[in-house]
Amino acid sequence: MRLSHKLFVTLRDDPADAEIPSHKLLLRAGYIRRIGSGVYAYLPLMWRVLQKISQIVREEMNATGAEECLLPQLQPAELWKESGRWDTYTKAEGIMFSLIDRREQQLGLGPTHEEVITTVARDMIRSYRQLPLHLYQIQTKFRDEIRPRFGLMRGREFIMKDGYSFHADEESLKKTYQDMYTAYSNMLRRSGLAFRAVEADSGAIGGSGSTEFMVLADAGEDEVLYTEDGKYAANVEKAVSLPADAQTSPFTNFEKRETPGTDTIDKLGDFLKCSPTQIVKNVLYQVVYDNGLTVLVLVNIRGDQEVNEVKLQNELTKLASQFAAKTILSFSVPTQEIIATWAAKSLPLGYIAPDIADDYIAGSKQVHSKFVRLVDQTAVELKNFVTGANESGFHVVGANWNEQFKLPDLVVDIRKARPGDHSLHDSTQTLQTARGIEAGHIFQLGTKYSQAMGATYTNEQGEEKPLVMGCYGVGVSRLAQSAVEQSYDKDGIIWPVAIAPYHAIVTIPNIKDSQQIEVAEKLYNQLNQAGVETLLDDRDERAGVKFKDADLIGIPLRIVTGRAITNGKVEVVKRATRESQEIAIDEVVNTLQQWVKEAIAG
Repeated sequence: MRLSHKLFVTLRDDPADAEIPSHKLLLRAGYIRRIGSGVYAYLPLMWRVLQKISQIVREEMNATGAEECLLPQLQPAELWKESGRWDTYTKAEGIMFSLIDRREQQLGLGPTHEEVITTVARDMIRSYRQLPLHLYQIQTKFRDEIRPRFGLMRGREFIMKDGYSFHADEESLKKTYQDMYTAYSNMLRRSGLAFRAVEADSGAIGGSGSTEFMVLADAGEDEVLYTEDGKYAANVEKAVSLPADAQTSPFTNFEKRETPGTDTIDKLGDFLKCSPTQIVKNVLYQVVYDNGLTVLVLVNIRGDQEVNEVKLQNELTKLASQFAAKTILSFSVPTQEIIATWAAKSLPLGYIAPDIADDYIAGSKQVHSKFVRLVDQTAVELKNFVTGANESGFHVVGANWNEQFKLPDLVVDIRKARPGDHSLHDSTQTLQTARGIEAGHIFQLGTKYSQAMGATYTNEQGEEKPLVMGCYGVGVSRLAQSAVEQSYDKDGIIWPVAIAPYHAIVTIPNIKDSQQIEVAEKLYNQLNQAGVETLLDDRDERAGVKFKDADLIGIPLRIVTGRAITNGKVEVVKRATRESQEIAIDEVVNTLQQWVKEAIAG
């Protein structure tokens, strides 16, 4: 392709609305253009990148025996109501675009396709002889993000590969899950990316085990905790660890003490001259279930620890059936204004004790009349601890569970693991931290959707059983931007060769020089014929502008038909290292062909 014939416009300055380097560079280099909030046009250079990533994905998926299909983007609400996720996606998380058609029927624009594929399986799978089955698609998805940002990282429209497998049992599912672990690792490796596979929370998709594939980058939205021995890695939302040992309490007798102005752990520790590890802090949360019921939650946790709110939400979701509900609509630390809507009397915020009475709640049909009480494992082990006294300006010291305070029945692990904590698998290993961009996520769904939607098969004994399912997604457009976020410099993008829009660019410094043009045209044609995808910069621009543009768009190899042609050579520059060398014109094609082959082979 000749740049003079291509839709090619670059910008010298960073766009005002771009926040991270990859977003700025993709806009400046003419790969994407913003059409609306979280909505982008993929321009020709970007489309070539996306096609290359898609092809790598297809090859790895097909190698596992999976078959490609295409599912509808418009999805009837009835399917999502069958699975119980309609309210979750339209109200709780609120990420589904929903609409009503001319026949007054509710529809959703697909953010994911579990319900659709389960419907297909319900209608078409009858016998164990048809299993296992694995279908996938590469398609545009839609999610109504509250705050679209970072370009293609968190948009409202994006390209994704999602796959779904069906099995007769868990053993078969685990085999496919392992196949997908390998396939996803291959996809990212072949795309030239540094990544880490980590344990993850399953979120709204549900199911049991799940693994995220994180592209390592400083601008990543996710924090990954891992050990140097390579035996443990997890998203911070899922990570577990051994907390630091609690210090011995300086208090041996139970007593109430006046502690003015100590409504934070730090202030209290300073005032009483005690370690935060000997304080039980009591954190109030409010959850609204999908039946409209508000439930107040009191969490007891060691003073030096933080509540992992993802883990807490998972625990509260498990309790939904106790309140005749299916899922959570909203979850938060209530503000003073919200507390005023349900409190029967003023709460001693900052001084709450584990035994705060239920009569603080003005119970009603909309508000559960009792606190749900959970205690984190870190607080259970404390002796002679400090905690609130249910009176502003006062705490108690020397307290013990089942003496002064009843230990809550729900003992859970809801603390947030932190860098520096010791690992569970080896206490000599400490957790390290890295930032990552979630590019892929695989799930063991089990029978969550098949049971809810009646998707069954008949086993060898003639019994009807629910299908066992797996789900596997990779963000194609997100992966493309992740590559940029991982590899760039002050001058522009540095694409991995395997997914670069073109392998090489031939730059003519002076288009008025017939010899430069002749050599450039010859190399351009020969390289393309040899399978080295090559651009020709034949624009009527200064050489400096062309060099800057070549660096900006990140083409891996630049061939310059400059002064060296008088010696029968051209200058070849490697974008990643800036290594420059002069190569005989007759050797250019074979040399570049070999370089590209080696780079793609990894």
